[in-house]
Amino acid sequence: MSDIKRALVLGGGGVAGIAWETGVLAALADGGVDVTAADRIIGTSAGSAVAAQVTSGLPLPELLERQTDPARQTPELASGVPMEQLWATYQRIYESTPDPAEQRREIGAMALSAATVGEAERRAVIEARLPVHRWPERDLVIVAVEARTGEPRLFTADSGAGLVDVVAASCAVPGVWPCVSIDGVRYMDGGMRTITNADLAAGADRVVVLAPMPDLAEEPAWKGLAGKVEVIEPDAASAAAFGTDPLAPEVRTPSAEAGYAQGRALAARVAAMWS
Repeated sequence: MSDIKRALVLGGGGVAGIAWETGVLAALADGGVDVTAADRIIGTSAGSAVAAQVTSGLPLPELLERQTDPARQTPELASGVPMEQLWATYQRIYESTPDPAEQRREIGAMALSAATVGEAERRAVIEARLPVHRWPERDLVIVAVEARTGEPRLFTADSGAGLVDVVAASCAVPGVWPCVSIDGVRYMDGGMRTITNADLAAGADRVVVLAPMPDLAEEPAWKGLAGKVEVIEPDAASAAAFGTDPLAPEVRTPSAEAGYAQGRALAARVAAMWS
C-alpha cells in the first residue's frame, strides 16, 4: 500500500452502524473534510454497505436522507434474534480457544447450521440498500470470511463477484442472516476477522477509521498502523441512539442524526489530520 496516501476504514455495526457512519461522513463533508475521497476504502459488514453507497455517485446529503427520512428508508428485516443471546454465543466461542482461525471456523459452523431467512430474501434487502449494483471505479476492498474454513477473503472489483453478493456476504451476521454463496463457496460476515479490519490500511499515510462497535479481539485492528490515524467511535449520544439492538430497523433515524452531530463536532480535528 505504499502508493496509498489516505485510507478510509468503515467497520461493522448493523443497521445502526450504517446510519451512524453515513451521518458522520456527511457531517465531516459539511464541515469541510470529505474523507470519502480517500485513495482506498475498506468496508466490513455494515461498513461494506456504506462503502458501496459512498462510492455509488450519490451525494452524501442524499445518502443521509435515505437514513433519516422514513419515507426514503429501504425495507429491512427484523433479526428475530435476541442480541444478548447472540453476543453470549460469540463470547463462548472466543473463550473456548485462543486461535483466531479456530474461532472463525466454530462461528462459521454455527452460521451454516443456523435457521435463518433464505439467501434470496436477504439478498433483496442488500440490493435495495445499494444505489448502484456495479463495482465503482475506485479502490474498494470488502472483507468477508469463508464460513467452512474461517479464511478471510478480500473482495475487489477484480474478484469477479457481483457487488451485491459481496456486500451481502460481508453483512452475513452469523446466527442471524444466511451465509452467502459466491462461486460455490459460503461466506459470512467480514467482522468475524476483526470488526474494522483496519490493519488492511497498513502503509497509508493517513487513516480515518469509523468503528461503530467494539472488537471482540484483544487489540483493535488499528493498533500498529504507522501513519496518522483518527479513530471515530460512537459517543454517548450515538451509543444511546443505537439502543440494545443495532440490527433493529427503527434505530436508523436516531443513529444517523447522532452520527451527524458527532461528525460536526469532530470535523475540524479530522480536517487537520487529513490535510
